[in-house]
Amino acid sequence: MVAIENIHKTFGLTTALSGVRFEVAEGELFGLIGPDGAGKTTLFRILVTLLVPDRGTATVDDLDVVRDVRALRRRLGYMPGRFSLYPDLTVEENLTFFASVFGTTAAANYDWIRPIYEQLEPFRHRRAGALSGGMKQKLALSCALVHRPRVLVLDEPTTGVDAVSRAEFWENLAVMKDSGVTILVSTPYMDEARRCDRVALLQNGSILEVDRPAEIERRFERRLFGIRARGRRALLEALREHPQAHSVFRFGDSIHFAAAGADLRPELLGTYLEERGFHEADVALIEPGIEDVFMERMQRV
Repeated sequence: MVAIENIHKTFGLTTALSGVRFEVAEGELFGLIGPDGAGKTTLFRILVTLLVPDRGTATVDDLDVVRDVRALRRRLGYMPGRFSLYPDLTVEENLTFFASVFGTTAAANYDWIRPIYEQLEPFRHRRAGALSGGMKQKLALSCALVHRPRVLVLDEPTTGVDAVSRAEFWENLAVMKDSGVTILVSTPYMDEARRCDRVALLQNGSILEVDRPAEIERRFERRLFGIRARGRRALLEALREHPQAHSVFRFGDSIHFAAAGADLRPELLGTYLEERGFHEADVALIEPGIEDVFMERMQRV
């Protein structure tokens, strides 16, 4: 459904994308994972015909993103990272407007958007700018879907949204996927990445890895420890001075320590920290996540 081959894009002296290539199957929920500045938004804007690549080719539903702009836009639904609807129009007026752009009506496609839009109907006369973050998100998704696109492109759609709204949003995506829509989504949240059929890890405009989340996690080959203690900055420095420290990064309220060797045990690491003055450190072997693999791969680049 989506084929990207050797895409390059620069802005002045800045390289946004460098030789990106991957494919997305029809009906797949595909995630693009990477930090700010990795090139996610640039790639999505190329796929939805808002930018032209410097080199390479990309097709969506067998239509070229450069040559077949008009035909392709009718098959795409796009939800940019920043809320881009009309804040002074009501919920109903926004939906009516976006449906008219594609020569259809919300009524004609109501059954299609019902799983999402019915949560908005009690607020249909409220201005979009006055909605909560979660409701704005649902309205943007309804507008992106109102013309029944075959491919849905979502650029970090849940950033800044509360946990409940994030969970509801992904439930809505599952409904769309079951209806046959191919979905490309970028996200900074690793729990969301695990909901995707496959993910691509993007860093500095280049693809590091493309595979199913579970397969990517299995590629982490080092012993990984999760450590909690008071004074995290000092703890981080102490762990980086450990003779078996391969990588040490902060993850939320804990620190992940990847060992260079295969013989390090929690009690040995705990003793080391005790000698450094961390008398109540909690040290445990943990299973790696996608973010651990990502950090590992970044060190090789």
